[in-house]
Amino acid sequence: MSRSILNRYWILLFIWSGLAGAIASPAKAQSGYPDTLHALTLDSVIRVDGRLDEAVWQEAQHIRNFTQRELNEGEPATEGTEVAVLFDQSALFIGVWCYDREPQKLVAQKMKRDFDFGSEDNFEVIIDTYHDNRNGYLFVTNPNGALADVLIINNGSQVNEDWDGVWAVATRTTEQGWFAEFRIPFSTLKFPTSEEQTWGINFERNIRRKREQVLWQGWSRDAELEQVSRAGVLVGLRGMSSVHLLELRPYGLGGMESPRTLSTNSIKEFGGDINYLITPTLKLNVTANPDFAQVESDRAQVNLTRFSLFFPEKRKFFLEGQNFFDFGLGYSIRPFYSRRIGLTEDGQEVRILGGARLLGKQGRTTLGGMVLKTAREGTTPSTNYAVARWKQDIFQQSTVGIIATGKIEPQRTNATNGFDFLYSTNKLFGDKNFSLGAALAESFTSDAAHKTGAAHRLFIDYPNDVIDFSAIWDRSGEHFNPEMGFLRRTGYQMYNADLRIKPRPSFLPWVRKLVFKPLDFNYYVDDRTGNLQSLWTEFRPLGFSTKSGEFFESNIQRSAEHLTEDFEIHDGIIIPSGTYWYTHYELQFETFQGRSIAGEFFINWGDFYNGTRTETAGRLIWRANKYFSFSGDYQQNDITLPAGSFTVREVGGRADFAFNPRLFGSVFGQWNDDDEKVLLNFRINWIPQPETDLFFVVNQSIDTKNDRWLVDNTTVLTKFVWRFVL
Repeated sequence: MSRSILNRYWILLFIWSGLAGAIASPAKAQSGYPDTLHALTLDSVIRVDGRLDEAVWQEAQHIRNFTQRELNEGEPATEGTEVAVLFDQSALFIGVWCYDREPQKLVAQKMKRDFDFGSEDNFEVIIDTYHDNRNGYLFVTNPNGALADVLIINNGSQVNEDWDGVWAVATRTTEQGWFAEFRIPFSTLKFPTSEEQTWGINFERNIRRKREQVLWQGWSRDAELEQVSRAGVLVGLRGMSSVHLLELRPYGLGGMESPRTLSTNSIKEFGGDINYLITPTLKLNVTANPDFAQVESDRAQVNLTRFSLFFPEKRKFFLEGQNFFDFGLGYSIRPFYSRRIGLTEDGQEVRILGGARLLGKQGRTTLGGMVLKTAREGTTPSTNYAVARWKQDIFQQSTVGIIATGKIEPQRTNATNGFDFLYSTNKLFGDKNFSLGAALAESFTSDAAHKTGAAHRLFIDYPNDVIDFSAIWDRSGEHFNPEMGFLRRTGYQMYNADLRIKPRPSFLPWVRKLVFKPLDFNYYVDDRTGNLQSLWTEFRPLGFSTKSGEFFESNIQRSAEHLTEDFEIHDGIIIPSGTYWYTHYELQFETFQGRSIAGEFFINWGDFYNGTRTETAGRLIWRANKYFSFSGDYQQNDITLPAGSFTVREVGGRADFAFNPRLFGSVFGQWNDDDEKVLLNFRINWIPQPETDLFFVVNQSIDTKNDRWLVDNTTVLTKFVWRFVL
């Protein structure tokens, strides 16, 4: 594909996208009346038990106008739902009545904290405390009283599922349905300091056996609950006590580690955090000797590519504030990647001595800053890390911002600075979503031959129900070096376009949605020469989801790779330098995940460089009851090349258990025949009160080389985290 042909193709795609959006039938904003909910002042103490039998609940305003988004957009909910809101000086109370004529058919399989609520009967509350149409707090429960919470960013385009707030919920199920009672302390939320508050608020209920989803406001299929710009309004909040919360969270850790070839070592650690809410919108966190012993092990990945693998952050210290440092260069170019702090490239821990962090929002300005210092470990010197992020709200849903990072070692400095812009609206052609953005960054490395390098990104996105289109241009110069960030590859430019058409045919009564993908490509060229680096394209002749919850797709893929040097893909197996074009095919199938037994299947086969490859994968889940669930997965790559053939297998298994929403755990195991090690992780978490945790963790490594099973390393740890509020 030549550069001139690609440019013409690119221009045609932009024109086609605009025409497609213009002729798409405009929909009016999906809102109903009343769209304003009045919170009632609470003058007495109520018990949060899910019964909702206090008289004040009946005195409060009840909203009942819930409308279907799925399966039948715009039709009334088939089961009654009511919501009322109370508040006192310290907390917000939300009462929920989920009436159901067949409560014995409720789908409620989970109880643990931060449960996966995508396949459960549930009730979701989203609160936009700034009423800025951008960010919010999502709180979720199910009939078992499980808790999940999520931070919503940029009107739902980004989420932080790892944020944990301090709140409580109680539920009760009767022959009339199920009922929930939320208590959300104001200290969990950040909000303006004005005497009288006006917040955005919205509610969603999912009735899984019917695949029915109902919302109070914004039930358009082009919308999601996470789009706080489509929410209703909560009024009447006033006189809340000023929140200046001082929170202490010390921890103590004890245990032992027994390597196979060394003597057993005892482990003792102490440390903790101090959190101070300077204002209701600005929080200071100071940490000393943070420890991450309770974090579940990474899922091992066998890398059959030439490029770096991305591993998600799992450490709570970094997760709870990560959204403040997101930057608009996309997935493959990140100026800040928190795993660069306290972890080596192969995942080994480097001790963090301490640091401080400031997070918050003042008016239309969002601020994030963090400094940390790591200890010297072997040949790795003690290092200082710093990151600062500023973002300003503009227009109704848009932002501009800057980021700066710094890594300071003895006699050496690396830094990255960047600027990004996002324009976003959900009012294009009446009620459609549209965004466009740009970002640029420059790095500086004090001891490099080329001290500076740059990266850029431009994108547009039209993510709507029937037509979903996006286009991206990325560039990372060959000298761009963000050592506190992540680069999947260097020295390239990438052109991407992705078009999906998703009609809902009424003549196929069992189909919820068809998905056709006439175009999806990622075209990489060398930034210096303009020559091909890689090309990946996908055409989807058929994909669909059913009204019963199943999913299927078929894909045809065409790829190209230009190797400037020989590539060792596996032990002793070399692919010579050169340009390779190949075609492969793919099938995917997934059953409805709300069933007690569910599964997934994937197969991709065809050409691979100068040979062939067949990749198969499957996953089976059995949810025995709300207390226990089990899953297993298997992936196999069979690769045949002129230089040799090999097979790579990856196996994983998991058992999750929960005795109640405050006592739960898991057993996780994995193995692959590249590392030839079994890795086992056993973890129990008890939460006697919010944000106070007791963890018991066992990590076991077993060497399976040479057809022998040898215990390689055993670690047993107990960690207790207290929470004190002053």
